[in-house]
Amino acid sequence: MARTAVVAGTASATVGAVSNRQANKQQAAAQAQAADQASFETQAQLAELQAQVDAQAAASAPPPPPPAAPGGDDMIAKLQQLADLKSAGVLSDAEFAAAKAKLLG
Repeated sequence: MARTAVVAGTASATVGAVSNRQANKQQAAAQAQAADQASFETQAQLAELQAQVDAQAAASAPPPPPPAAPGGDDMIAKLQQLADLKSAGVLSDAEFAAAKAKLLG
């Protein structure tokens, strides 16, 4: 009978050790899963913050300058100005001709 008690006690201890080991493995797996979930959430938050920073940077960037007017339009405008100055009497015929030659050449 003593022998049966020893065998039964050993069996109970072995079963208990196995159960504890399985419980520890399950707990470790649950902790790892929780850590993975936390990491995933942190990465999602970082991605969202980066998107917000990018949007703010794009919104605060100065708009691109308007395209430059073609040279022909600018030259026509300057010639028109010279003609207006000549017709107003501000420029003489010689001054007009010199300014026009300078502008065209």
